[in-house]
Amino acid sequence: MLEANTRQHAPTSDRDVPVVVALMPATSRQRAVAVGVVVALFVVAALVAPFANVQIGRIDSFVPVLQTVLSAADLLTATLLFAQYSVQPHRALLAVASGYLFSGSAAFLQTLSFPGGYAPGGIIGDGYNTPAWFFVLWHTTFALSILAYALFKNKNDTSVRSTTANIAITLACVFGAMAALTWLVTTEVGYLPSFYTTSVTLQTRLGNQINVALLLLGSLTLLVLFVRSRTMLDLWLMVTLLAWLPNFLVAAVASSVRFSMGWYAARGFALVASCMLLSVLLTEMTVLYSRLTSALAMQRRERANRLVSIDAATAAIAHEVRTPLASITLNASTARQLVLVQPPRLEEMNEILKDIEAASLRVGATIASVRELFKEAADQPTKMCIEDVARQALRLLQHELQFNEISVVTELLAAPPLVNADPAQLQQVILNLIKNAIEAMNSVPVGDRRLNVSTRLGKNSHVLLSVQDTGAGIHPQDQSRIFEAFFTTKPAGMGLGLAVCRRIVERYAGSLVLAEASPKGSKFEVALPVVPPGNTP
Repeated sequence: MLEANTRQHAPTSDRDVPVVVALMPATSRQRAVAVGVVVALFVVAALVAPFANVQIGRIDSFVPVLQTVLSAADLLTATLLFAQYSVQPHRALLAVASGYLFSGSAAFLQTLSFPGGYAPGGIIGDGYNTPAWFFVLWHTTFALSILAYALFKNKNDTSVRSTTANIAITLACVFGAMAALTWLVTTEVGYLPSFYTTSVTLQTRLGNQINVALLLLGSLTLLVLFVRSRTMLDLWLMVTLLAWLPNFLVAAVASSVRFSMGWYAARGFALVASCMLLSVLLTEMTVLYSRLTSALAMQRRERANRLVSIDAATAAIAHEVRTPLASITLNASTARQLVLVQPPRLEEMNEILKDIEAASLRVGATIASVRELFKEAADQPTKMCIEDVARQALRLLQHELQFNEISVVTELLAAPPLVNADPAQLQQVILNLIKNAIEAMNSVPVGDRRLNVSTRLGKNSHVLLSVQDTGAGIHPQDQSRIFEAFFTTKPAGMGLGLAVCRRIVERYAGSLVLAEASPKGSKFEVALPVVPPGNTP
């Protein structure tokens, strides 16, 4: 029986490493979490909806506290997005960062102008319409920024300016625009249409119409993002937009908006929306940092172990070789003296040459024995499942597969037999084969890139692991030489990978062969003998 599994790695427009969290393809786990969050938001909204118009009292400290936290969350999110852009300059990230800059700035400015926030009539503006206009600017600029990101995120453009210069220009443009808009809705608010006239809680019909327009703009942005969604950033921006919709719904259908049950609930949704992407970025960056730390720690331990092994090997060789070398030196000196004696003492010369020969053989035997000693220490075969090693290799190369937009199909045995091999060395073999397959598919159109990793039982009690790609294949004249040392078809290759892989597999009585080769791809097969059931622990 086979367990078949197909994974489509989402494409991105920029495949160059290093990888940034925002542009990583969304995983099934992240989609499940996002769906759970959306369902929870809709459940809460449905529970609050019947009481949306109920006035529950004016709490002046509510807006300053909530929107200060909201503004800080948006500005932190923008900072993280700018940091991601500095690592991997993708211009679409600047659009999202700009949206969060607009959002954080407008939220803070609305707090300063909100009646009862920091002053009875607000610190800036007229206390009636200025906060409402900041609300309109807030959500218009945010939605337009996300819409720009959704429309241009797949455009692979380059800039002659440095990332620092682009970030500085973006900051200047955003804050310059916010300064001009702030002047307009505070100093010149009397020339703008009014949202509130007689009361700070009773909005005009224009207010309802503007909120309908904001609802349509947010829905349009959500639809475009949904159609073009591929990455983790797309997924959580959609959740953020969905969390904002209750604000517009409440304001669109109700005349008495401020300080109602629906108004307070909508502001809570706004806080959740602002913290959504920030929480995801921090979580994923922490996980990525943890994995990087573990990988570096393992690399350091491996390097330390190798240095210890090298030091021990050289010490052992020096200790064992020093004595016969000293004997050879002494005998050679004596032989030179006997050559000068008249007549030559041939019998003694013969004995000396025998001693030199014996010492030389002892040096060779010493080097061979020490080499075997450390070879056995490094090679630690054990009974293992080759499918587990294949899955681990695919996990290690997951990001490389994602950024090369390769679909992975695995067809593994449901009840795999055991083989006898060193897991680390066998993993290196599989990693090398998969990396070769990835490189072979670079020239193939994105939709045709497919990697198949499968196992099956072969003849003579062998288990076969196949790595098949849909690349350009191997030229017929090169097929007989690809396992030769220092032969390579790559522009920057040493030609040792496949030669070393074949030697490792043959060490465990197995074989590595090129099973298929055509212009539509290549297939390599690793065959290893199955451990008899009686020898299985």
